Amino acid sequence: MRHSIKIVFALALALPAAANAQAYQCRAPQVSSVPQIAPDQRPRVVPVTGYTLALSWSPAFCRTRQDSRTHRVQCSGENGRFGLVVHGLWPQGARTWPQWCPTNARPTPRQLRENLCMMPSARLIARQWAKHGSCMVRRPETYFGVTRVLWNSLRVPDYDRISREDDLTAGRIRQAFADANPGWEPAHVGVKLNRDGWLQELRLCYSRRFRPARCDARRYGARDGQRARIWRGL
Repeated sequence: MRHSIKIVFALALALPAAANAQAYQCRAPQVSSVPQIAPDQRPRVVPVTGYTLALSWSPAFCRTRQDSRTHRVQCSGENGRFGLVVHGLWPQGARTWPQWCPTNARPTPRQLRENLCMMPSARLIARQWAKHGSCMVRRPETYFGVTRVLWNSLRVPDYDRISREDDLTAGRIRQAFADANPGWEPAHVGVKLNRDGWLQELRLCYSRRFRPARCDARRYGARDGQRARIWRGL
């Protein structure tokens, strides 16, 4: 079920003013074409009960991808250095999540470029619209606009400094985010670690009205006492 474009105006009223979500320098390259995205699973249309804003920790993602042509924008250093970046805005359902909803709408090259400093991969942007945005709204520009409002409302803690703390845990990572963002509680912040305990992603949980909400077990991820590490890059 798609929400109307009024969702953008509701977000602008409900959330605090933009707060410099990420301090990096980004130079978005030109985009001449839109990647073709093919569904890898069947469409699933279910009522939307909430949302997840997934934020990927770029230094860990790029650890083995610095020479990858596919991930050149994000990982080569030619377009800037990234900390947390948006992986995607995902609608949630009561027991599962909607995906690959039928749509003929596609983002334009200009829309991809406009969002490359927030989501530094043209293929990722196109895929997130096709898989997730299509189940939220009718137009790509609305999906990306909603994502930007959420992203720009956030303050990102200094995870580079926090990474140097002794006995770092998943609970410390989520508490730091909650401390930096009024209205957020640790229970609203999911922490995904890889099997070696390195931070991969934060998953911010929202209600259907885009208010911070308690994460279910699937999105909450690592328990508070689990040891964690944050890769800072070379």
